[in-house]
Amino acid sequence: MKKSVFFLLFFFTVAALPNLLYSQINLRDKVKNQTNNRANNKVDQGIDKSLDKVEEGIGNLFKKDKTEKDNAQEQSTDPSQEQPAAEKTASAPQSGGTPAFQSYSKFDFVPGEKVIFYDDFTAGNIGDFPIQWNTDGSGEVVTNNLFEGRWFNITNGDGATVLDEPIILPENYTIEFDVVPQKNQDNGNNVAWSFNVLSTTKPKDINYGLARPGDAAIRFDFAYTTYYHSYYRDGTPELSGNTDKVRLLADKKYKISIWVQKERIRLYVDETKVFDLPKAMSKNYKYNMVRFDRGTTMFTNFRIATGLPDVRNKLITEGKLVTYGIYFDVNKDVVKPESYGTLKEIAAILNEVPDVKVKILGHTDADGQDAANLDLSKRRAASVKAELAKNFGVKADRLDTDGMGETQPVAPNDTPVNKALNRRVEFVKL
Repeated sequence: MKKSVFFLLFFFTVAALPNLLYSQINLRDKVKNQTNNRANNKVDQGIDKSLDKVEEGIGNLFKKDKTEKDNAQEQSTDPSQEQPAAEKTASAPQSGGTPAFQSYSKFDFVPGEKVIFYDDFTAGNIGDFPIQWNTDGSGEVVTNNLFEGRWFNITNGDGATVLDEPIILPENYTIEFDVVPQKNQDNGNNVAWSFNVLSTTKPKDINYGLARPGDAAIRFDFAYTTYYHSYYRDGTPELSGNTDKVRLLADKKYKISIWVQKERIRLYVDETKVFDLPKAMSKNYKYNMVRFDRGTTMFTNFRIATGLPDVRNKLITEGKLVTYGIYFDVNKDVVKPESYGTLKEIAAILNEVPDVKVKILGHTDADGQDAANLDLSKRRAASVKAELAKNFGVKADRLDTDGMGETQPVAPNDTPVNKALNRRVEFVKL
């Protein structure tokens, strides 16, 4: 009899937990949607802690099942994917999956033509702080067993991370990076981090301006909702707002793309245009710094580029278009979906002038073996042709392909920026 009563109570408790969790989430979202400022942080944290306790309770109930699944996953790991013991590895994130290519059909982002800053953190050592950055917190370069490459892991959620040297940003430029948000252990939030583009007269003083760093800035906060706030010390009216278009989750990879055209700034998360703000960047300031703060993240492939490519003039008139907006994973030949905006623009020109034929040439940097780079560049060019024919209606018989490997560099292969310049796709008019 006692066992029956115990199992009956256990059954109703487990059945009620999803409803309790759902009501807590609704309560938290309701509070967050009632305000756009940070005055309600204490309320948010209280709700977050309550929700964390519910989540912890559910986790404990199913801890045995999760442990068995984790053990099974570890036993099925491909040994060829294991990292060398000498390399420091971050806690393994859960893969968020790669969006389908067609999901980017409304993606209009086109990266800048001239790379002025790039860092994939291959220049330093695993476990060290990267040389091109500075912080009043802590961080290190790591690898992980689900996402390729090296990542800068910001480990102190209370600190700020900035470029070590200021960078003069022109009127038109783009910023891109891959990011894996981490759960903030300091306050129990699932995800909470910020990215800022700012103007500062004291670039070496990380704490200048305190909670409103620099002299002017636009800040994007990524948490349960995505929030923006622009401010200026000269008294220009400030702007702020939020949206629930996207919600970033811990331990999943996202592509962040930012496009600035004079006063206008657009923010994309993967294929989604989150904000398009026509007057958020002030004409009265020269923006010269980027900044991560208010949370913990891993990021890589940080790229700043200037100038939009004049596709029509360079391809049709000059006869050669060099593009850095077609992306591939390391040592892979599959065109990544965030290349959609660039391919769409090129295809539009080719379809307007149906008599023009072009040769697509792939180029790599000098890392790796010469023969492997040559083969990779040929396969990448062929993949670009296939995407243009399959998804954009360009006739395949108008497209020839070849690969140059590392044989035609446009810069020395001595820095991350120069290597990024050498990794390119060219379209040559025949």
